[in-house]
Amino acid sequence: MEAGQVAFVTPVNATPWQRRMVFSPFARIVFFTALYFVLFKLVSAAVGVLGLVGPGVTADRRAFGILLMQLVPALGAYLVLVKAVERRPVRELAWRDLPGRGGAGLLLGAALFSAVVLVLWLAGSYHVTGTNPSVNWLPALLTTGLGAGIGEEIITRGVLYRIVEEGLGTWWALAISALFFGAAHIFNPGATLWSSLAIAIEAGVLLALLYHVTRSLWTCVGLHAAWNVMQGTVYGIPVSGTAAHGWLVSERSGPDWLSGGVFGAEASVVALLICSTVSALLLVIAVRQGSILRPSWRRRPPIAHN
Repeated sequence: MEAGQVAFVTPVNATPWQRRMVFSPFARIVFFTALYFVLFKLVSAAVGVLGLVGPGVTADRRAFGILLMQLVPALGAYLVLVKAVERRPVRELAWRDLPGRGGAGLLLGAALFSAVVLVLWLAGSYHVTGTNPSVNWLPALLTTGLGAGIGEEIITRGVLYRIVEEGLGTWWALAISALFFGAAHIFNPGATLWSSLAIAIEAGVLLALLYHVTRSLWTCVGLHAAWNVMQGTVYGIPVSGTAAHGWLVSERSGPDWLSGGVFGAEASVVALLICSTVSALLLVIAVRQGSILRPSWRRRPPIAHN
């Protein structure tokens, strides 16, 4: 089972220099990071020149500009990493898997966040005060849904989790990618150390395990996008501290540990417990299928995919 979990294997004819400076996990992560920032600067400049962001720009136009900055650097750098450096098919983003696995992720994400809202409502914390049928869904769908779903999953699961797991094994990859994901939200509006830790556990661990079990980024993208859209655009709850304008006009009451406070329901113990339960189920699946990877120096060399 270990061999099937490893997407990239260092070529047998690679020189010692190439093994350290080109094909090692550290070198590939550094390469992706550098290329990502170069592409981000270029796309940001192009978006500015095209007038897609800035004062006076419509919400839809601005959302499209942000989407370009979210998608193009991450997807472009990842495709170069996989096709030019690792020289393998991009199986984790195979188009044939988009309808099935992406759709399953969407359903799971919608169900998970709806379960969080249901528990908050039963606990007397979530209150619907009205509806807003004329709300403009497009900006949130483009940015917090599609852009965040694809861009953040490529960076955190496609690069960080996958490559760290190849070198250090599953447990270290889970810990490192989850902590990175939580830390990436520390500067969001209303963020606290607790909110970042909650996101690291409830989302960082969950999404990493989902990728581990499915080996598909589409499933993770679907869950991530649906979670954000349901949270903000449907239920009217701030998305990781960012104000939301949803179809439902809502408010939350009670202590911050229950409601999540100004950061949103992601900082609630309800979300933490529900997502951790799903993570535990995924971990059981991983253990039973024997897919937990040991560090590279403690396992047999895997067979490369052709």
